[in-house]
Amino acid sequence: MRARITPLGTLLALVAGLLTALATSSPAQAAPLFKAPYPCGQKWTYSHHSAEVRQALDFIRSDGGTTAGTPVLASASGTAYRYSQPSGAGNYIVVDHGSGWKTYYFHLNAYSVANGAWVAQGQQIGTTGTTGNSSGAHIHYEQLYNGVGQPIVINGASLAPYPGSYGSKYLTSDNGCSGGGGGKYWVDTFANATGYAQANTNDAQGVLNAGTNYVYCKVWGQEVRDGSGNFNHWWLRTDLDTVYAGKNGYGAYVSAYYLSRWGNDEARDNNGTVIPTC
Repeated sequence: MRARITPLGTLLALVAGLLTALATSSPAQAAPLFKAPYPCGQKWTYSHHSAEVRQALDFIRSDGGTTAGTPVLASASGTAYRYSQPSGAGNYIVVDHGSGWKTYYFHLNAYSVANGAWVAQGQQIGTTGTTGNSSGAHIHYEQLYNGVGQPIVINGASLAPYPGSYGSKYLTSDNGCSGGGGGKYWVDTFANATGYAQANTNDAQGVLNAGTNYVYCKVWGQEVRDGSGNFNHWWLRTDLDTVYAGKNGYGAYVSAYYLSRWGNDEARDNNGTVIPTC
């Protein structure tokens, strides 16, 4: 049987198709490893509504903290540019990450960096606000490739399909958690401690084992008191060792009552450093 010779035109068409496929896949390969646009350990809920453009998401806090004034962080390193659109986006920042990728942060209460400044991933670039056309404090967040909105991807995982309202999907940030212990404070706990969804004992998520553990930050909440009069109102955000079925052990709260080294209403790490408020 004679070998079949592929016509030159067909071969060129196949090559062109292959190149097109490679070009189509390049945005995902070129994208930075984006992280959430708010501080390490914080839990926010997000939504998308029909009026949103460019596949944007709106984020508000859902961990008991106040949305307004919370730091807005760069999702990845790049050059930050400041803009203002009083009738729309309000005060906003665009971070150019190179290779066609940009992130947008709308409705800022204030800027935290100079125009044209280079920013690192996790660096504060502004504070959450409600400037421009906004009904309340939130972070309007976008990821664009060559000017086209992309589905939001955090830590390599897509947040699509988007919910149409708050309260059904959540995202706990690890932005700024890594590097030289940044964002983590090491503490000793004297007993196994139940971790909860908020700074109270309403919704148990799992258990933090006794020993040396890391925590991210603290919030003021329900008092925990024992029969000897020892007490603490501070709750520490951390990641649990054991997670109950159907629960979330990442970014849970454990009472600072369990700290081995400190007294009533204190929340310090093993070096004596005051753990920051979330």
